[in-house]
Amino acid sequence: RRLACGDVEGRLEALFRRVRAIQGKSGHFDMLLCVGNFFGATSEAEWAEYRTGAKKAPIPTYVLGANDQQTVSYFPDVSGCELAENITYLGRRGLYSGTSGLQIAYLSGTESQDEPAPDYSFSAKDVSELKTSLLANPNFKGVDILLTSPWPRDVGTFANSAGEIDTKKCGSKLVSDLAASLKPRYHFAALEKAYYERLPYRNHTVLQETPQHVSRFIALADVGNTSKKKYLYAFSITPMSLMDPAELVKQPQDVTENPYQKSRKEAQKTKARLCAEEEPACQFFFDLNKHQGKKRPSDGKETGNSQPKQAKKPSQPTGPCWFCLASPDVEKHLVVSIGMHCYLALAKGGLLPDHILILPIGHYQSVVDLSSEVVEEVTKYKSALKEFFRSKGKRYVLFERNYRSQHLQLQVIPVPLDHCTPEDIKESFIAQAQEQQIELVEIPEHSDITQVVQPGTPYFYVELDTGEKLFHRIRGRFPLHFGRAVLASPALLALPQQADWRRCAAGRAAEEEAAQARAFRRDFQPFDFSLRD
Repeated sequence: RRLACGDVEGRLEALFRRVRAIQGKSGHFDMLLCVGNFFGATSEAEWAEYRTGAKKAPIPTYVLGANDQQTVSYFPDVSGCELAENITYLGRRGLYSGTSGLQIAYLSGTESQDEPAPDYSFSAKDVSELKTSLLANPNFKGVDILLTSPWPRDVGTFANSAGEIDTKKCGSKLVSDLAASLKPRYHFAALEKAYYERLPYRNHTVLQETPQHVSRFIALADVGNTSKKKYLYAFSITPMSLMDPAELVKQPQDVTENPYQKSRKEAQKTKARLCAEEEPACQFFFDLNKHQGKKRPSDGKETGNSQPKQAKKPSQPTGPCWFCLASPDVEKHLVVSIGMHCYLALAKGGLLPDHILILPIGHYQSVVDLSSEVVEEVTKYKSALKEFFRSKGKRYVLFERNYRSQHLQLQVIPVPLDHCTPEDIKESFIAQAQEQQIELVEIPEHSDITQVVQPGTPYFYVELDTGEKLFHRIRGRFPLHFGRAVLASPALLALPQQADWRRCAAGRAAEEEAAQARAFRRDFQPFDFSLRD
């Protein structure tokens, strides 16, 4: 059971008061999805209470990004982040997959003709990349929900009247193109201060194509509007992946033709082309520093007589990925080492200046999904980092959260040897887990994590450089910053003010980050096997 909301415009108290009333009358809802302007010109006073934790949203709330320059500052990370407890910014564009299997595609901002688009807008390139990442899957049938702020242009074609809104002039053609391609079962939008529930429309041509599910478009008004137009929409939805195929494609009596006929035909051609193309190799290299050592050539050929192993091809991301090294969105000034299958990068908003990430070059979601070649190189990087940090009187703590993330990130954080023993670290993790009713158990030192969890299972995992391991199988909600918060606690690093990564990232210029990366790269060079192999 979900709730969708139109423009909040900073009226958080009015919105959450209404949500509480609905839940008191109708029972629990799983999430609230907000489209349009979440913040407004007078948001700061109400928002401060939620940002500081004085107040808490009554339901997990997911919001889209800014639609104008004035509210850009409320969204510190374009890839998405937790803005306050129970309030999450989804990101600029992508696919959110819930633990239930529900798939929610999202696109923040308004349409722009500029390339690159401003921080509060999306361009044709953004839409194209989002479409391509999903349509490349030959089994793609559509998404459960699509969230955009603008209406799709021409949504009123073949449909019931949208009242005072002229759907031939209102909205975005790019959003129409996206909706035609992604075939959402529900599409929510806002910005026009109007409520409009369009009749459901088909995603197939009758007598020419196999029946498919229908789509429903719902535009929502602004919170607290004086005209009492509907701004909150309650609905129940079973993930498409869990539905009986016959039930999924049932056509209601009031179904209409698809309003995006031209865009739909173009989408079909794009999908056919993508499915026919052979995927390129997923190896990408660039020279960090020409004076640091000889790097491997990008065609995968080694100098000398050694024969490289054939790597198992990684999966394709289900949305734009900020950590695949080939992505144009990777912040390459943070990269400090590149191997054949993995790379190291400084963490954005790191807990410490030498907070490091181990990341696969190709797209893998978790450790248990890795091919043997990648596992081997991850192990080499862990050994190199252990030796490096020990030379500086430190030991590292590594953790992974395979939950609400699509690309594996192994967080590696050093702690002082002299007052952070392995027992201290384990006790801190277990104690704070118990406080939050998280079952964190120790697993045998020499066991492989693949022995205790299957691919696709959400989990949280801690590993010390001694080989000791702690594990939690995530079955419901899980605090996103748990690992970082434990290490920042008074018992370990005593940096409680830095438990939230956003405070560390705020105001940090790319030049300062690049300088830190250069310093780490220089110090790590004697331990970096990638420069010697």
